[in-house]
Amino acid sequence: MRTLSYINFIISILFLACYAYQAVYLACALCRRPKVFTAKKNHRYGVLIAARNEEAVIAQLIESVRAQTYPAALIDIFVVADNCTDQTAAAARAAGAVVFERQDRYAVGKGYALRFLLNEIYEHYGEDAFEGFFVFDADNILDEHFIEEMNKVFDSGYEVVTSYRNSKNFGDNWISAGYSLFFLREATQLNRPRMMLGTSSCVSGTGFLVSNRILRQNGGWKHFLLTEDFEFTVDCILKNTMVAYCENAVIYDEQPTKLGQSLMQRARWIKGYLQVFNRYGKKMFKKMIVDGSFACFDMIMNNIPCLVLTCATLIFNAIMAVAGIVTRTPDMDICILFVVTGLVSSSLTLWFISGVTCITQRKHIHAPTRKKVLGVLLFPLFVFTYAISMLYAVFTNIEWKPIQHTVALSAEEIRNLRKK
Repeated sequence: MRTLSYINFIISILFLACYAYQAVYLACALCRRPKVFTAKKNHRYGVLIAARNEEAVIAQLIESVRAQTYPAALIDIFVVADNCTDQTAAAARAAGAVVFERQDRYAVGKGYALRFLLNEIYEHYGEDAFEGFFVFDADNILDEHFIEEMNKVFDSGYEVVTSYRNSKNFGDNWISAGYSLFFLREATQLNRPRMMLGTSSCVSGTGFLVSNRILRQNGGWKHFLLTEDFEFTVDCILKNTMVAYCENAVIYDEQPTKLGQSLMQRARWIKGYLQVFNRYGKKMFKKMIVDGSFACFDMIMNNIPCLVLTCATLIFNAIMAVAGIVTRTPDMDICILFVVTGLVSSSLTLWFISGVTCITQRKHIHAPTRKKVLGVLLFPLFVFTYAISMLYAVFTNIEWKPIQHTVALSAEEIRNLRKK
């Protein structure tokens, strides 16, 4: 039993060693104000939207882009209707976007759709028509000042900029609330202090801006792993390109509400993280050790240790408990004690993190107070279900599959929610 105690103690110490630096992030996020940016020039941008069977929501996104305070003459909207079997292309054209249709059942995924769309733009408009490109998912809605605020950071010399990710449907249930708190925490407690401290932020799927120079240098869009956003972030860091963060640029997206769908999506994320580290891990460790890259350390610590240590803890204690029951070994209740202690301490930590997020961002969460409180209370449950996704990701083959979106809120409806 002493050996069991030692192993669990060592795992706890490793968790602390991997994530203690995020306490500094939290203190920085709470105690310091973000830098204020201004722009001397309005740049010309292309908007890239990869959409697969998104006719229910695509028009609302395009309308929110067209309703920006940024000069409309400097924005062109492009949609790739990717392997669609519905009226996504027609809905996008009717809303005012330039649409290219793609049918390819082999090269499946957002990365391949973006590559196709960029190649079409370069062919029809030239490689120098736009200074930068925004990337959005079809279910997104933009705050009316989004592009104006992103342009301020871009004009200050940052070639990759990510934004503040909010949610349309925080109050739907505990799953959508869990996602919302997760992304709000990433924006305000991770990306905000990263920006303040001069290290790299992390692109989170959607709502980011990349310069045309970088895309041309890369030969277009070249990231095709299951988490193409994280792959892009790592590639930028390895090339000494900092990913900046713009807190005043707010984007809203729809979160899943069904547990099965959520587990599969998070399993895909975890599988994607493993793919990224399989491809770039050696380079990241080398850059971290040789160049002293804190950004590489941050990206490594923020993803893989949690996966490895959590799975190791679950599997180890489960095996020991079963072995103890079968062999009738005395004192095996220590396994149960470790599991219960771990769950309690983890829950307290997660309640603290989500509580701080909810309190500091309460004006930006569009849901009744009781649903905010319920979201915080059930946030540990949301995070604990990651264990199921982790095990599924490690032991099965996962392919990219689209998430169905149905929350068709307009930008005006979002603004009305903000006023309540």
